[in-house]
Amino acid sequence: MKLKNVVPWGRNLTEYRAMGLYTDADKYKKILGCGDGPASVNVELTHLGINITSIDPIYQFNKKQIQQRVQETSMLVSEQLRQNRDDFIWKNISNVDELISLRLNAMQEFLEDFESGKREEQYQHQELPKLSFNNKEFDLAWSSHFLFLYSEHFDFVFHKKAILEMLRVAKEVRIFPLLDLKNEKSPHLEGILSFLQESGYIFEIQKSDYEFQKGANEVLKIWHK
Repeated sequence: MKLKNVVPWGRNLTEYRAMGLYTDADKYKKILGCGDGPASVNVELTHLGINITSIDPIYQFNKKQIQQRVQETSMLVSEQLRQNRDDFIWKNISNVDELISLRLNAMQEFLEDFESGKREEQYQHQELPKLSFNNKEFDLAWSSHFLFLYSEHFDFVFHKKAILEMLRVAKEVRIFPLLDLKNEKSPHLEGILSFLQESGYIFEIQKSDYEFQKGANEVLKIWHK
């Protein structure tokens, strides 16, 4: 993995709540965030006394390197959003400037916490589909804006292995969104749902309160039978 290929983009706890990935009912759970990147959700939940671990390959880099990459990409992402603003729902977030400010604030909160959080193993350099954790070590594992979204980059086999690994280490798995980068239903989704059903897992697709990418307003929840 090369940092120059990474586009760091962090979301905050309010957004994770709206997506349906975290609720107040989860406050006593041990949580694993898969692919959290430079999100502020870990530091925010840790400050609330929640037991959360985040994993991401970006955590192999140091604070200075990640911060520099954030600065390099923020203007590029801003320009892309302006060019493609019709692909998004400007409801809770009214314009591109507000969105960029929201993202930069979340990523700055992450950066300020990263070095101490990494020492405490809140941030760990691991990546799907192979994790080092014990079976059902966590009550809840989630994926925000990784699985299904990058369907062109990661094939069906990867998705199946990644979700099975999340189910190995956690009692419940939540994934948001279910669309790919083209704003279309992930081509892997139906196959994954069929596989889960055949394998005896319980799952449900629920509407979420979060919709920024057009049509991306559903969260997949999976449980062991």
